[in-house]
Amino acid sequence: MIKPYYVYILSNKRHAVLYTGVTNDLKRRVYEHKEKLIPGFTASYKVNELVYYEECRDIKVAIAREKQIKGGTGQKKLDLINGFNPEWSDLFEQII
Repeated sequence: MIKPYYVYILSNKRHAVLYTGVTNDLKRRVYEHKEKLIPGFTASYKVNELVYYEECRDIKVAIAREKQIKGGTGQKKLDLINGFNPEWSDLFEQII
């Protein structure tokens, strides 16, 4: 069985701040962000709404995709989110 990896984007309530990450357990990782279990950027800026994610079958592909998204312009990130989740809904409930 191939374990999936996820590239994800979180935002704050005002959608003013974006965070891109990669994980092998999307539910757990978003929960950690929501509960501020790991100190850092997302806890400090209250970035805890899952607005985008994609599944990858290989960790190398997932890491490369994360770097591609992080290296892109802000507009490219907005376009990615708007194409996937035009209402910018918190998708956490859909994955649990």
